[in-house]
Amino acid sequence: MNIPHPYLMFLGDVQDQLGAKTAQGIVDWRPDWCLGQIRLEGCKADLGIPDMTIAEAAGQGARTLVVGVVNAGGVLPEHWTSVIVQAIESGMDVASGLHTRLESIPAIAEAAARHGRQLFNVRHSDQRFATGKGTKRPGRRLLTVGTDCSVGKKYTALALEKEMRARGMDADFRATGQTGVFISGRGVAIDAVVADFISGAVEWIAPAADPAHWDLIEGQGSLYHPSFAGVSLGLLHGAQPDAFVVCHEPTRSTMRGVQHPLPSIQEVIDLTIRCGQLTNPAIRPVGIAINTKAYGEDEARACLEAAAKAHGLPASDPIRFGVGEIIDRLTEEFATE
Repeated sequence: MNIPHPYLMFLGDVQDQLGAKTAQGIVDWRPDWCLGQIRLEGCKADLGIPDMTIAEAAGQGARTLVVGVVNAGGVLPEHWTSVIVQAIESGMDVASGLHTRLESIPAIAEAAARHGRQLFNVRHSDQRFATGKGTKRPGRRLLTVGTDCSVGKKYTALALEKEMRARGMDADFRATGQTGVFISGRGVAIDAVVADFISGAVEWIAPAADPAHWDLIEGQGSLYHPSFAGVSLGLLHGAQPDAFVVCHEPTRSTMRGVQHPLPSIQEVIDLTIRCGQLTNPAIRPVGIAINTKAYGEDEARACLEAAAKAHGLPASDPIRFGVGEIIDRLTEEFATE
């Protein structure tokens, strides 16, 4: 998809910052593309960029309204429609990462047709996928996995790509979610793929490559999450990862959106190895990425040191402290293979 920017980020009336994680991810990794934000009454998220009306954004050159929110079921609330139609009437295209297709809303479809504007459904792909085969393919792959949803799997994969490229390594971020597709301009929102083809879609995202090349595959959900484990497992089998990094948010007691307790880092390591060995018997962990945003400096460092000691793996907050130690471990592990 070639989505015109700059963007006006639409946050609707989401009730927490995580509800705007698609928009936040775009702002964090593509800040020069983001002109401003528009929020409805009651919105509890803030991207830290200027608030604008549709008219103000259009006057400053916004080319696309990005519906940058996530919610259970990926639905587009009816009361958001008027804002989207207004953006179309002001000359903007519209891009959405929700499951609901924009053109399925008659008022939006009619406005787009009348004004000649494009509608981008980033979560949906027109690509046809084969079923996964699990056949060993050349190239190296690393998958980020999580103890829960929204714990930093995308940010960790992007941070790994940035650091590896800075070291002269051949590495590419591979997006498997709508935010990652917005950021990278390529990939597939894997949770919108028919279940039988999930692993095949990941094989397509990260195909055979040069033996020294690393694909850094964005993880989704958690093998322990009762809502999304099916997607996580299909992604694991299709990624056929040589290495994985466990992502964790230490202040949670239950997984997001459900009452099930958060699994431990060790439980995720053990289950990832056990399930991942189906398509790569040599799968292994190379690091732990912990989101320490809720902690002060000393508490964050203590948390990371404890995790590293407990699991014998480098542990870091990719945004706060970088991923250098994890890359060191990765290169050490695979230096002679």
